[in-house]
Amino acid sequence: MSFGGPMNSSFNPIPPDRGSFPLDHDGDCKDYMLRYMECIKGTSEHSKCRELSKAYLECRMKNGLMDKTDFKQLGFIDDNVSKGDSGTKEPKAR
Repeated sequence: MSFGGPMNSSFNPIPPDRGSFPLDHDGDCKDYMLRYMECIKGTSEHSKCRELSKAYLECRMKNGLMDKTDFKQLGFIDDNVSKGDSGTKEPKAR
């Protein structure tokens, strides 16, 4: 009995174009993510949260949770901030 189609059909999953996006099990970038989410929830002008988004992605790159990528490729084209300096302060450790 088959619930999803013929039994002999093959399913060939393909990986994402840019690789995987691992979960942050150790919470290395949790503070960045929380600050970004608070900003998104608190304003209708999401462009105000741009630097927080960049800081979060930078944290993920530093901690090996995503490939190091030029910020221009991530949509931060008009930023004057160099890679490695997000212009935001480090969140306080808990």
